[in-house]
Amino acid sequence: MAVSALVVGVGVLGSPVLASAEEKADPYIDRLAEAAQTPALQWSDCADGFQCSSARVPLDYNQPRGAQIDLAVIKLPAADPGRRIGTLFVNFGGPGPSGVERLRERGRWPWLFSEELRARFDVVSWDPRGVGQSAPVNCFAGEDEQLAFLGSMPEMPTAAGEEAGFFAWSKEFADRCRQQAGPILDHASTANTARDLDLLRRAVGDEKLTYHGISYGTQVGAVYANMFPSRVRAMAFDGSMDFEGNVNGHGGQGTTVPLDTRQNVAPGIAATFDAFLKQCSEAGPRCAFSAGDPTLKWIALAERARLAPIRLDGEAWTYASVVGAAASLSQSSNYPDLAALLQRLFEAGTTVPGLLPVARDRSYSGNRTEAFHAIQCSDSSVPTDPAMYSSAAVAEDQRVPYFGRVAVFSSATCAFWQGHDADRYTGPWNRRTAAPILVLNTRFDPATPMAGAYAGAAQLADAQVVVIEGAGHSSMYVPSSCAERVKRDYLFTGQLPPKNTGCGIDKSPFD
Repeated sequence: MAVSALVVGVGVLGSPVLASAEEKADPYIDRLAEAAQTPALQWSDCADGFQCSSARVPLDYNQPRGAQIDLAVIKLPAADPGRRIGTLFVNFGGPGPSGVERLRERGRWPWLFSEELRARFDVVSWDPRGVGQSAPVNCFAGEDEQLAFLGSMPEMPTAAGEEAGFFAWSKEFADRCRQQAGPILDHASTANTARDLDLLRRAVGDEKLTYHGISYGTQVGAVYANMFPSRVRAMAFDGSMDFEGNVNGHGGQGTTVPLDTRQNVAPGIAATFDAFLKQCSEAGPRCAFSAGDPTLKWIALAERARLAPIRLDGEAWTYASVVGAAASLSQSSNYPDLAALLQRLFEAGTTVPGLLPVARDRSYSGNRTEAFHAIQCSDSSVPTDPAMYSSAAVAEDQRVPYFGRVAVFSSATCAFWQGHDADRYTGPWNRRTAAPILVLNTRFDPATPMAGAYAGAAQLADAQVVVIEGAGHSSMYVPSSCAERVKRDYLFTGQLPPKNTGCGIDKSPFD
């Protein structure tokens, strides 16, 4: 029997299998995952109250009995087993970071997972395929080679003469990954991660999926929701993406506009950084950068660094590194550290600039960079002509001063990428799910801007946006007990909150 044409959104045809009664009732269930065996999870204690296991899944779902890979899985068991609802699967975003390590680090953060929530759910995360301990994408012969090459990455180009070296490094990175990574490079799409997630759901015995996705984890959730719509019990998207914009772009953007540029990341960074400057001014002495006018001081600092590097503690801070630090620290809402760094740079910039080379020996661990590109470049259509990035850099620098270029070059390596997953999901995004989807987004989010969250929610069949009145990326970095309570109540019941529900934050970052 031929596979239903309704499955063509994933771009592949599966092996002929007999349709179950459930499949006949719901023709949208992904047939490739249905043909795979349910993993057997053998949980064992792995310190601090956590349990660990591994799940065996197909490398290529078109060959469900072919080569298999093992996914690393971790669980924080429900504290009140008698009132347990089921399993809450969590993807912390990226793509690239280890879900196993992040659940260890953040599984008891009360503004993410309150005691009430942890009492009633087993909280489970995993290293998605290609990441960490799950068939990791390795692009180097060893750690020394990895650290040396990634440490040599050129800074974000700030002038036309710097772009050639940046592109050459990006191409060499893509070449090394093609040569070293092996078959996982062609099977790392989010569609396959969604299939893995459904097998994990089956493995824990849950009839339907309860899920919390953060940042890129919302893309995983949206793909799952459209590949397995009848199996959604409750899904909370936190720091949500524009799903169509991420994969294809709108109106032909996929082949003409860099990925984060079409996602309007640069305006999101700028708005978040402006919110930081405003809160810094209001905080007074509690913010190290507050003396005088923080906005004017930032302009003076950035333009000073553009002229020549600023010497601080034996390191030369270039314009690119100053802007990059501002973008990165505003994302994590680490405002006190950001303020202290900017003040020190501002003070150092009033002296004669040093001529030291930029430090390249910062520590790096895991395979986050390799996994990020393997997954993101597999999922998304991007321009492949470097000239398009160069022209976009000029335009974005004018449209969004200081931060425009960050969004242009963040995904430039994808222009040279040689891993291609035929199973990538390209839509549709509006299949009717068994339960509505809750979307949480901070007002000022530098990585998943508010406009993108609304766009993504509009693409889904049934979703509601709740705005958190803070600045930073997702509720993971912007603590809000209100947002946790809204999410918790929804995950308990599957019912959305009243329309126009919004949330404040627990405190100012400078409190």
